[in-house]
Amino acid sequence: MSRFKRGGKTDSLSGFRADTQPTVPAGLLKAARKSGQLNLTGRGLTEVPQNVYRLNIDTPEEANQNLSFGGSDRWWEQTDLVKLLLASNQLTTLSEDIRLLPGLTTLDLHDNQLSTLPSSLEELKQLQQLRLSHNQLSVLPVEVCSLKNLHTLTLQKNLLETLPEELGQLDNLTELDLSNNCLVTIPSTLGHLICLQRLDLSHNRLTSLPDSLAQLASVKQLDCSNNQLNDMPASLSQMSSLEQLFLRHNKLCHLPKLQAPNLKELYVGNNQIEGLEEEQLASLVAISLLELRDNKIKILPDRITLLSTLTRIDLTNNDIAILPASLSLLPNLKTLMLEGNPLRGIRRDLLTKSTSELLKYLRGRIREEPGKVDEVPTAMTLPSQARVNTHNIGVLKRLDYSEKQAQDVPDELFDAAAGEAITTINFSKNQLATLPSSSGQGRGPWAHRMQQTKLSQPSNEDKLRRRHGQRCCMDDTGLVMFQSSVSELNLGFNRLTCCSPEICMLLQLTHLDFRNNKLDELPSDMKNLTRLRSVVLSSNRFKYFPDVLYQVVSLETVLLSDNQVGGIDPCRLRQLVNLSTLDLSNNDLLNIPPELGLCTNLRCLSLQGNPFRAPRAAIVAKGTDAVLEYLRSRIPT
Repeated sequence: MSRFKRGGKTDSLSGFRADTQPTVPAGLLKAARKSGQLNLTGRGLTEVPQNVYRLNIDTPEEANQNLSFGGSDRWWEQTDLVKLLLASNQLTTLSEDIRLLPGLTTLDLHDNQLSTLPSSLEELKQLQQLRLSHNQLSVLPVEVCSLKNLHTLTLQKNLLETLPEELGQLDNLTELDLSNNCLVTIPSTLGHLICLQRLDLSHNRLTSLPDSLAQLASVKQLDCSNNQLNDMPASLSQMSSLEQLFLRHNKLCHLPKLQAPNLKELYVGNNQIEGLEEEQLASLVAISLLELRDNKIKILPDRITLLSTLTRIDLTNNDIAILPASLSLLPNLKTLMLEGNPLRGIRRDLLTKSTSELLKYLRGRIREEPGKVDEVPTAMTLPSQARVNTHNIGVLKRLDYSEKQAQDVPDELFDAAAGEAITTINFSKNQLATLPSSSGQGRGPWAHRMQQTKLSQPSNEDKLRRRHGQRCCMDDTGLVMFQSSVSELNLGFNRLTCCSPEICMLLQLTHLDFRNNKLDELPSDMKNLTRLRSVVLSSNRFKYFPDVLYQVVSLETVLLSDNQVGGIDPCRLRQLVNLSTLDLSNNDLLNIPPELGLCTNLRCLSLQGNPFRAPRAAIVAKGTDAVLEYLRSRIPT
């Protein structure tokens, strides 16, 4: 019992003072002594109650009230506190008494108002997770750098301008998030974090990166988006484990030359890249996804065939006039995005069709080589020809059942994908009137898992169904099983008359394709898709610009051509600050509001084929800049 008597002097006047300290329910403290975990998230605390710090020191009140000492009331057998959650409160300081909890392995302080941290933090030698995001820290105390067991350190959304050199001492760190700060430089000692797997430096003021980053041989994901980088160190090629590299919204003029053998995804959108060199392409030996949108690329080299592993390439909003026919020779290419380019020599209707149709057209432009022998069908079935392509599912994380003209998706496809982190789903070019349902017989193990999900988490799905039930005459969709991983969904060229509310549960979605269906409305909960960047709704039955899309501020591309849209709200459209491509061609717009000219972020605005009289066709033909300038001149003063 001596462990409960140690720790500080007794205040003899404490009984005469008014109790102004915040309190924590005794039952919560009692449970924390047994479990070792205390969750005080979102309780409006302005300071941490003293009895929390002294949880494992002071004798609990129940010890003086219950003398039976039953098996569940043996207070002296308490567990040291290992997990303390103080997130989403109003803490401005943290007491030095935090040292009285030396057994902590997790300390969550995110979403408070902390501007300083106590020096006694260094005494928490067992700490493995320290979450300090969404505070007001301008300096990271050196004491934090002595926590050698730290695995996770999150510091995003603070006011950090510099980092201590001692940060390199955290050699067990696997995750470091420094995004959304004011960092101008990164200490070279960061390269000492040899166990680091995820590093986020996005939304800072970095103009360069230290060469020492090359020593981070375990990093799989590196995010340097939204900085001021104009070059990348060549040494970055030594990051042998790098799989995802984000360089969006910088000042890069060239595609980085990276020999990283495992690099699968490279995001360099919104830079100033003007061309692609053969040497740069040759280094991307394992690339699957290449994002080059919103750059200044004019020419695609014929040697783009070097990217033999490429499955998706985004070239939206560049200056490409001619597509090389060799693009069609990429054996694994499934998605090609070209909106917002001044392409010549290709019919407009081809550009609105699927990637496979465009590639087929490009292949037709390639002259047959002399002596080429026609392929002869064999008795062997290749993996890509099987009913269930296990290579696509297991390796490419792609669920593909397109161009089958089928009215349903086979059960075994979902069964084969159960447990896989599917990122791309393509059910285009079928006869689907509703999305694949999980309510039918014979779904195997996948159906059992889906049923368990519905039993354990009914509230969100039921709420969505009730909200949209009148528009959606369908059962649960099989898409929900991929809600934590799928980022791209293609349901184009089907017979869908309504959009399932389960679509709104796919919170990782960045690309959504509903072209050539019979849709006239979108569910209001699509506003929750905060990562959605492009949505294709061409050739449907929309009579107005979908109201919910005004609320999805992440949108960069909206294609709404060949509908019946009769009007748009330019004031709400201006709220879409990331929108750069808007296609409203072939609709029923009788007039174009002059305020649309204030949407200066638009780089590609298509209005052809509408019955309006102004602006005149001659002005529309001059392009987006001319149309926006004309509209601005018509705004009443």
